[in-house]
Amino acid sequence: MHIPDGFIPLSQCLIYWIIAIVALYFSIRWASRKLDERQIPLFAVLAAGIFAIQAMNVPIPWGTSGHMVGAALIAIIFASPWAAVLLLSIVLILQGLIFGDGGITALGANILNMGIIGGFVGYYLFKGTRSLGEIPAVFIAAWASIFLAAIACAIEMWIAGTFPLDKGLAMMGLYHAVIGIIEGVLTVVIVLAVQSARPDLFSFKEWGKEKAEVLSK
Repeated sequence: MHIPDGFIPLSQCLIYWIIAIVALYFSIRWASRKLDERQIPLFAVLAAGIFAIQAMNVPIPWGTSGHMVGAALIAIIFASPWAAVLLLSIVLILQGLIFGDGGITALGANILNMGIIGGFVGYYLFKGTRSLGEIPAVFIAAWASIFLAAIACAIEMWIAGTFPLDKGLAMMGLYHAVIGIIEGVLTVVIVLAVQSARPDLFSFKEWGKEKAEVLSK
């Protein structure tokens, strides 16, 4: 899903960069206000894990690839889509600058797809489907976050003239619909593991509550 340099015209890259910079501003503001220092080690560990899972790529026709993303996991664990934007941006910047995984000019588009779309879809779908049960909600949020991020990627490359829309949507959608099942299962496993190991940092019971509300109990 990492878009390389040259796949999107520079004028379109500029638009995605502006969107990404604005989102980064709000994600850094979230971190300064909401990210507890006790959460930072968990944030770092999850960043390393996401960096690793994104290295496992499945080639997709027309020069892109499919892989897990992890944005819904971060949005759920930290109860904010801005956490996903920040963490995915850090991962994508390092991958682009050091490992050549994703282009520099296309970095804004990659942040938009995996960080912003992945994070916001994951967060709000989990929030909106919790009435179905928390485990199904985590799975649905994780699956839909990667699937819709892939669809957005295909549309962007169609607008850029890189992909034919029908084949792009079919290939990106099909591959990521399957990868999304793996991502959904892994997200459920990791969320339950974090809740079991560090219920002080994450639990379904306290999800979305402000720290003051939790401490006042």
